[in-house]
Amino acid sequence: MVADDQLPPSPSVPGGSPAPDSSRVSEAGAGWECGSPGSFLERMPPADRMRRFSWRHPGVLWRSRNDWVAKVFGDPSNAMRRAWVAALRERDPGSSFVMRKTSEEFSFLLLGDTGEGDRSQYAVVPPMLAVGADTDFMVICSDVIYPGGEAADYEAKFFRPYADYPAPIYAIPGNHDWYDGLRGFMRVFCGLEGAHEPRWRGPLGPLARLLWRDPAPIDDGELAVARERWRGTRSQRALQPGPYWAIDAPSLRIIGIDTGITGSIDRDQAAWLREVSAGPKPKLLLTGKPLIVDDRIEPGPIEGEQATVADIVTDPAHRYVAVIGGDIHNYQRYSRTLEDGRTIEYLVSGGGGAFMHATHTIPKTTVVDEDDFRCYPLRGDSLSRYSRLYARWLRMKWLALEPQEAAVAVAHRLGTGTVRKSGGTLRPSARARLVAALLGVPRGHRPRRGPLRLPVRKLPQRFRSEFADWDTPPFFKNFLRVDVTADTLTIRCYGVSGCGEQESRPPCEDEVTIPLR
Repeated sequence: MVADDQLPPSPSVPGGSPAPDSSRVSEAGAGWECGSPGSFLERMPPADRMRRFSWRHPGVLWRSRNDWVAKVFGDPSNAMRRAWVAALRERDPGSSFVMRKTSEEFSFLLLGDTGEGDRSQYAVVPPMLAVGADTDFMVICSDVIYPGGEAADYEAKFFRPYADYPAPIYAIPGNHDWYDGLRGFMRVFCGLEGAHEPRWRGPLGPLARLLWRDPAPIDDGELAVARERWRGTRSQRALQPGPYWAIDAPSLRIIGIDTGITGSIDRDQAAWLREVSAGPKPKLLLTGKPLIVDDRIEPGPIEGEQATVADIVTDPAHRYVAVIGGDIHNYQRYSRTLEDGRTIEYLVSGGGGAFMHATHTIPKTTVVDEDDFRCYPLRGDSLSRYSRLYARWLRMKWLALEPQEAAVAVAHRLGTGTVRKSGGTLRPSARARLVAALLGVPRGHRPRRGPLRLPVRKLPQRFRSEFADWDTPPFFKNFLRVDVTADTLTIRCYGVSGCGEQESRPPCEDEVTIPLR
């Protein structure tokens, strides 16, 4: 984080007009002074306005149990992906899994981890349309459908929410999309069904087979009706060539990879990735699992190889300029300069609709200098939101921190400056310091284990942020708008609070422009 007197200027919005305040400038920009909820509720089915998707419900966790079964007994995604690709090549033997785009200048939206079908997903839609209705296409980066990727959920969690987006939507699957063997995903995005559908095989072993959740039946007629009703216009229709694909434009090649349940890619996909990565054209990688996240390098294993996806990205012959990954439900950016002097921007963008993963548990960065790191929500806003939730659940009012208190407490523990100008004391109270320690704010560079810590960071992800899901503003969701010209790649992150006053002009939380020539 930068000090108060080093605040960057507010990013602009497309078209050059000044942007509204972001969370880096004011508490109002973060949504803490929300006047009224946005109009997104009017887009939801009446019954869904009252019914809420909750990860605290045992049935939701049970429907997504294939995640931990795969992690314990072995991930079958690589073998199954090869079967899907074989079926695609049988249908189209000449396919290179590359889509061509002739224009040098184009724009697209990127939303990560969208598909809960509840208020937090629908809250993203009005600001997304306000900023990106003129874009050429959209990409959903990981987890189109929660909790289990079923085809029956696509109407409520994909077709209906994005009915008013006029352009095509492509996607790369996330781990939740794989829990039904990718059957719903392949029907909706690749048009592959019926005779072409490979048989789904779960992990080997009697116990694994007993625990593994089998795919649900699919009604292809209902799926076709839902598509025609909500996204049936000619401009909205598109088929992508496979679960991994590339879009080749004159100035930039966009490559999307499928990382299965546990984050690996199979050897055939790796060979394809090396092929489409070759050459001097600048490249942008989209991946279901980020390569850098929470100040950790997650290189991305390749089946049967010592080499990793990260090795392919950093190879100077491949000329990658940026990587964007989903899976983690917030925004992070690491501007990393390699030993040869090249800079690659590593982004996490998984805040497109699902519950928010905490950012206040991210330590002071070592992968890059702290000044070269950005996140949304700010660590202080994340701590304030979680402290209020725990205060309500535990009926301990003293746990709740105001945003300013939380920001100062985070800065104190990390040894950084505050991002927003606090206008008050820069010395946190003993209570604020205690709450920050209990809720997992690391001290300095290293997370330290204390004698007592509430379940924010140390427990497995399944029982951490999912249980802290909420359905009232501020939501702290985000989406990206990506603009490509012959010379530059510009990525803007827009924050979504769910407040009515920010729907038509959402604040731009971060902006980076990358030269392509």
